[in-house]
Amino acid sequence: MSVAESHLHDHHDDHEHDHHDLPWIKKYVFSEDHKVIAKQYLISGIIWAIIGGGLSLLFRLQLAYPDANFDWLKPILGGWIQNGKLDPEFYLALVTMHGTIMVFFVLTAGLSGTFSNFLIPLQIGARDMASGFLNMLSYWFFFVSGVIMLISLFIETGPAGGGWTVYPPLSALPQAISGSGLGMTLWLISMALFIISTLLGGLNYITTVINLRTNGMSFLRMPLTIWAFFITAIIGLLSFPVLFSAALLLIFDRTFGTSFFLSDIYIAGQALSFEGGSPVLFQHLFWFLGHPEVYIVLLPALGITSEIVATNSRKPIFGYKAMIGSMLAIAFLSFIVWAHHMFISGMNPFLGSIFMFLTLIIAVPSAVKAFNYITTLWRGNIIFTPAMLFSIGLVSFFISGGLTGIVLGNSAADIQLHDTYFVVAHFHIVMGSASFFGMLAGVYHWFPKMFGRMMDEKLGYLHFWITFIGVYMVFFPMHYIGIAGFPRRYYSFTGFDFTQSYTDLSQIITIAAIVTFAAQFIFLFNFFFSIFKGRRATENPWRSNTLEWTTPIEPGHGNWPGAIPTVYRWAYDYSKPGAEDDFIPQNVPFSETKGSNFPHENEQMVAEAESIHGK
Repeated sequence: MSVAESHLHDHHDDHEHDHHDLPWIKKYVFSEDHKVIAKQYLISGIIWAIIGGGLSLLFRLQLAYPDANFDWLKPILGGWIQNGKLDPEFYLALVTMHGTIMVFFVLTAGLSGTFSNFLIPLQIGARDMASGFLNMLSYWFFFVSGVIMLISLFIETGPAGGGWTVYPPLSALPQAISGSGLGMTLWLISMALFIISTLLGGLNYITTVINLRTNGMSFLRMPLTIWAFFITAIIGLLSFPVLFSAALLLIFDRTFGTSFFLSDIYIAGQALSFEGGSPVLFQHLFWFLGHPEVYIVLLPALGITSEIVATNSRKPIFGYKAMIGSMLAIAFLSFIVWAHHMFISGMNPFLGSIFMFLTLIIAVPSAVKAFNYITTLWRGNIIFTPAMLFSIGLVSFFISGGLTGIVLGNSAADIQLHDTYFVVAHFHIVMGSASFFGMLAGVYHWFPKMFGRMMDEKLGYLHFWITFIGVYMVFFPMHYIGIAGFPRRYYSFTGFDFTQSYTDLSQIITIAAIVTFAAQFIFLFNFFFSIFKGRRATENPWRSNTLEWTTPIEPGHGNWPGAIPTVYRWAYDYSKPGAEDDFIPQNVPFSETKGSNFPHENEQMVAEAESIHGK
C-alpha cells in the first residue's frame, strides 16, 4: 500500500469528525461523500425516467390513434396541438428527447453514476473515491446538463428535433425545421456538459479501482460488479471525447459557417454557401461513441446481475475468469463494429462485410455471459427476491434481444429492416429494457445499504411481473410490424395501404406501454415510502460475501468506523463443501475455515500468518 493510500486509510477518524460538522448544504447538496453523490444520481435518474417515459406515451398515443382528437392534451402541450392533432415537427422532437433522455440521462448517468459511485469504494475497501471534489463536480455538471435539456422542452420553437442521433444536415441548419433552432443549440450544449461529467466520473472510477484497493484485494478477487464498472469507465473515457468533437464541430457548422458536415445544400430552391463537408463523417463520429455506448449502458447492468444471481442462487458465479474475459472482449470489439449502424449509408460492400463479420463475432462473448448466468442458476438454491427476479428478467431480455441482433448484424438483412420497427424492438429489448432491469435489480438489492431499510417484497413482485410482461407486450409485436415494413420515425401511417391491418396491434402496444409505465409508480411508492417507513435492515440481509456488507447498516463518510477489512478470498464462496454456513465473506481468513479449504487455500494460511506477524 502506498503512503498516500495509508494516509487515506489510517486518518479517517478526523475526516469522519469533520464530515459530521459540515453544514447541511455541504453534507447533502455539494457533498464529496460517494454514497451521497450516488443517491443524487439515483434520484435524478428516476426523475428523468419519468419524464422520458412520459414523452414516449405521447408519441405512442399518436401512433395508435392517428385520427383521434387530442385537444384534451392542449393544457399540457399548448400550441403543439393544432386542430386536435399533434404537430408533426413536435412528434419528431418527442422521439428525439425520449431517446436522448433514456440513453444518456437515465441509463448512463442514472445507472452507472449511481452504482459505480456507490459500490466501487465499498466493494474494493476504500474510504471514498480518489477525488471527492471531482466526484462532486461530475454530478453537478450532469445536473446543469439536465437543467439545460429540461429548459429546451419549454422554449417556443420546441426542443431538438433531429432524432436522438441528431444527424446533419437537419441538425446543422437552424432554419431547416423548428426543432433545428434554439432547441438543437441547447441540446448540443447540454450534451457537451454531460460528456464532461461522464469523463470526470470515469477518471475517478478508474483511478480508485487501480490505486485504492484494500490489502488483499487483487484484481482477481474483485467482484464482477467492480470489473464491469472499471471496464465501462475505460470505454467511456475512450469513446465519449469522439462525440464531444462531433458536437463541437456541429456547433461550428451551425454558428460559424464552417462546412464539416455540410455540402451542396438547397433550401427553398436557394443554394447555401456550404461545400466540401460530409454528413456521413458525423455518422462515423457519432457511432464511434454510439456503439460503445450500448455497452457503457449494458455492462454495469450485467455486473450487477452477476452479483445478484450468485448471491441468490447460493452458488459461486460460474466461470469467473471467463466472465472477465468476455467483458474485456466485448469492450474491445465494441470499438470496431460502429459502422454496422451505417450499412444503408452507401458504404463499400466489402467494408460492410468486414463490419458484419466483427458484429457477429461480438455475439460470442455475449453468449458466454448468458450461458454463465444460466449455469449459475442451474440447480441453485434460488431465493426469488425482487432483485433476483429483475436479474433473471435481464438475462431473458439479453438473450431474446441478442438473437435479433444477429439478424440485424447481417448487412443484407439490415438494409431491409434498418428503418423499420424491427430495429426499435431490438435495441429497446437488448439495451433499454435489459439495462433498466439491471438498474431496478441494483436498487432492490442495495437499498438496505443505501438507506438502512428494506423495500416491500410484495410490491416488488407486483412491480416485476407487470413490468416484465408489459415490456414483452410492447416490444415483441414490434418485430412483426417491422418485418411487415412499418417504418420508424413516421408521424402517421394513414397513407399506407396496410395501415388498418396493424392498427389493432399498434393499439395493443400503446395500451401495454401505458400499463407498464403506470406500474413504475408502484416502484416509486415503494422506494420513497421505504426510505422513511420501511422495515429496518440488518447489517447483511442477503448473506452476501462482498465488503460493503461488513460496514455499519448506514455507513458514515469513510465507510468503516475502524480499520478497513483485509481481503483473503474471492467474492463468491457460496455453499462451499465443508463450510459451516452457505457463505464465507471476503474478509474471513482461510485459517478460520479449515474444514472447507481447498489444498491451495491451505497454503494461503502461511501467507496470512506471515502478514499478521509482519504487522
